[in-house]
This record gives sequence, structure tokens and C-alpha cells, in this order.
Amino acid sequence: MARFHPLPVAAVDRLTDDSVALTFAVPAELRAEYRHAPGQHLALRRRADGTEVRRTYSICSPAPDPGGDGPHTLRVGVRLVDGGAFSTYALKEITVGDELEVMTPAGRFTLDPAPGLYAAVVGGSGITPVLSIVSTLLAREPAARFCLIRSDRTAASTMFLDEVADLKDRYPERLQLVTVLSREEQQAGLPSGRLDRERLARLLPSLLPVADVAGWFLCGPFGLVQGAEQALRGIGVPRSRIHEEIFHVDVTAAAPGATAGAPAHSTVTARLDGRGGSWPVREGESLLETVLRNRPDAPYACKGGVCGTCRAFLVSGEVRMNRNFALEPEETEAGYVLACQSHPLTEAVEVDFDR
Repeated sequence: MARFHPLPVAAVDRLTDDSVALTFAVPAELRAEYRHAPGQHLALRRRADGTEVRRTYSICSPAPDPGGDGPHTLRVGVRLVDGGAFSTYALKEITVGDELEVMTPAGRFTLDPAPGLYAAVVGGSGITPVLSIVSTLLAREPAARFCLIRSDRTAASTMFLDEVADLKDRYPERLQLVTVLSREEQQAGLPSGRLDRERLARLLPSLLPVADVAGWFLCGPFGLVQGAEQALRGIGVPRSRIHEEIFHVDVTAAAPGATAGAPAHSTVTARLDGRGGSWPVREGESLLETVLRNRPDAPYACKGGVCGTCRAFLVSGEVRMNRNFALEPEETEAGYVLACQSHPLTEAVEVDFDR
């Protein structure tokens, strides 16, 4: 089960005018709990004006060696969001020595290092988990290669610019780096402009042998990820080779609809951390909201169907998920749902958070 622990801030590094990297020191007794796969994320928690605020940020540091005792530090990237309760706090208030509540790592946007060719299309802060994936892969697997295609507004707004350049210098033959700026012309490289579906469909086959890529990692705003997936499917890439993580969702384009066919009264039974319970669902509640009223330790971070922290196995009953930007098709086919987005369609629903 995911759990929160207080971790001290070991470093606060300004990346751009609107982003920082936070480094947490992990004490020896917690290093096993904070072992992470490349590409996973952390949920950070704080209380502001009596309200609990949780936000999810991807780990950008390499994953620890399999034989080690776990990470000594964890680093995440935070970009300022207009009006963001946590990102504003992170950029303006957090200092070295502060303690933050940090959830143990979660997420399935990961890569187990193996030989082969891999590629990523990222936008903005979508570089964060991919930085962990690339650095871990190239360090552990000498027979692996990676093509990183990244889109940013301007060079000044590009997160982890130096870190990616260092990787390119370290692995010049195995890391192919392609940068596109949407609002600024470059002296060399591709013309400026957005990486939409049509442009990617033309660009990708000219950069690398698409059919040979063992795994594609798409991360960033909803529009970029959706366009990249459509471009890849259009040029014959199987869905099983495409992995996605959404950072920003267009609320209008992806707005959930009303739950139709819901029974007048429903009960949810949930197993969590080895213990079970059954509770009535209030009108309009998601499964997660019902469980949280009775089990405050239920795992969640974003409540928006994006991070996947609240993933649970649907043991029995039927639900409707209003939106899903976290689970892969094979996960939903296997019976997993996002509790934060699931509403009962039957009078009894049972879920298991422990599977």
C-alpha cells in the first residue's frame, strides 16, 4: 500500500522562470519503501487553510540499482500552474530543510531496461518521467538506444535542458535528441511550430525505423499525447507498444458526462491494506469518495483520472468510469478501474485496492 512519510527537502533548484526541481533526502529506514521504477511519480501533500492539497509529480532522477538498498534522494520537477495551490507554494515558499509529506512511488508509465530501440514524444513538463526512463535505460543496458523528441515553447522555458544535454554528451551514439520549439525559431534543427498529428505522422518515419521501436512513451498535455498516439496508430504502430501519461487535460474536450442508469441505492465493498468494509454510496459519489469517508487511508492523488493512484480491481458489480487517462487498455480489460472516476451501475459493487 502507498503511504505518506515526511521527507526533508535537500535541494531546491530553479530550472526556468516557472519551474523548479525539488530533491528529497530519503532516510536509510525508508529507502526500501521509496524504491521506484523509472517513470513513476510521487504524490505530495500539504494542508492549506484547513484543506488537504495533494499533487502528483514525476520522479526525474534515475531509478536505484536493483541490488541496492533504495534511493538516497528523490528528485521531482514542478512547473507553475496558474492559480495552482501546490505549484505556487513549491516555487515561492519551499526551502531547503522543510519537510513535506511524500507518498511512496506509484504509477505504471515505466520501462524495465532491456536491449532495443525506444522512443518518446514529450511536451513541456512531460520530460520529467522520461528523463528518469532514459537515464536509467542507457546506464543499465549497453545494447539499448533511445530517440527523444521533445516540444517546448522556447529554449528559456525548457525544463531539464542541462540534464538532457549531459545525457546526450554521455551517450552520443545511443541517444538521438530532437527538439522542436513552438514559439521560437532555432538556428539549427526543425522549424518552429506545434507537434500535431499531421506533423508527427510525417516526421517520425523520417527520424527512425518506426517498426523497430520496442516501446513509445508519450507524455505531456492531453492534445500532444492524443495527437502522437493517433499519428503512431496511423503509421502502423500497435497499441500495445504505446505508453501514455497525461499531465494536462482539456477539461472541455474531456468533460465527464452524467452517470446514466445508476441505481437509487448502492453499496460499495472495498478491500484495502488487508481489511475490508461495506458502506452505502451517497448520491453522486464516486467509489473513492465513499471509501474515503470511511477509510481516510485510501490511495489517491489527483482525483481527475490522470495519475492512476486510486487504481482498484473490480471484483463484482458494474461501474461507469467518467474518464480514464491513466489505465492502459489491457488494465481495463483485466478488470481494473479508477476509483475516483467510477460510479456504481449496480446495487452492489466490490473493489480490491490490494491487487
